Amino acid sequence: MDVAVHGAAGGPAAVLAYSGPPPWRWSDLAGSWTAEPLVLVLSVLLGAWYLAAVRTVRRNGGGRWQPTRTAAFLGGLLLWVWCTCSGLGVYERILFTDRAVQVVLLLMVVPLLLALGAPVSLLVSAAPAARRERVLRALRSRPSKVLMFPAVSTALLMAPPWLLYLTPWYEWSVSSGLGNAVLHLVLVLLGLAYFWPRLQLDPVGHEYPHLVGLFITFAEVIFDAGLGIVLIYGGHLVAGHYYVALGRPWGPSPAQDQTWGGNAFWVLGDLVGLPFLAALVRRMVVQGREENRAVDAELDARFEAAAARARAAGRPEEEETGMRPWWLDDPDLRHRYGG
Repeated sequence: MDVAVHGAAGGPAAVLAYSGPPPWRWSDLAGSWTAEPLVLVLSVLLGAWYLAAVRTVRRNGGGRWQPTRTAAFLGGLLLWVWCTCSGLGVYERILFTDRAVQVVLLLMVVPLLLALGAPVSLLVSAAPAARRERVLRALRSRPSKVLMFPAVSTALLMAPPWLLYLTPWYEWSVSSGLGNAVLHLVLVLLGLAYFWPRLQLDPVGHEYPHLVGLFITFAEVIFDAGLGIVLIYGGHLVAGHYYVALGRPWGPSPAQDQTWGGNAFWVLGDLVGLPFLAALVRRMVVQGREENRAVDAELDARFEAAAARARAAGRPEEEETGMRPWWLDDPDLRHRYGG
């Protein structure tokens, strides 16, 4: 331990004790690579399934699958690979700041892109009728409704970072290869459990107003800020024994590294919430337009039916009356227009 502590201060023993990668550089984000077997295998399998399902939908006459959804899903898989296999993955167990950036991307950005790909809708569209009904029945089940309840799905997004940094989970993730792989998978799954019911692009057990998602997003910003403040000013060194024993002879001290990581988590966590807000607002606008078109179509159908009945009864004056705008005959609105 004396050697490791001396090494952390940058003495000669650190050079002998440290066996990690060389000093970090910005170019390592694109120039340094490692292999994360779990993420690579899952990404290849999920990407292959998604493209095959898109071809199945097209072949079965299900129409043209939106290219933006395909791009979002495949982009999420590529970002997942980059987060764990690029320089971000090389230094994830060496630098606290590196891990903080990775946590935000895996919990909030990768799942958002995967959810924007609407994989469950694609699964339902490409599945045979019997399997499709089983999937929809599972989505309408009580466990599904509980999981997608706003308070539950929000807790699945907000609680993990606090548990990660304030429990032994963090030290396990950096000191164990298994713990590291589990973190790469669990964060993405928890993020999906949040973004799936909030975006409502895929079938959900119960739909909630999109304004609920907006309020939850603002609450999430507050929680991110709170954790960032704790990491910066809390005075507790997360996984301090691990980082000191690592004996890294370059870069910031463990305490300075945690300060930088807390700031990165705070700022980046707030910034990556903006794409979700944009996607949520866009979804609200699109849904509003769809509802307006449905109402207009229903009103047109009623008018055509009334006009047809008037013509059939030989009462052309009633047919002309049917041309009146509907709001002139609405008891709550006609007084505004002199009807």
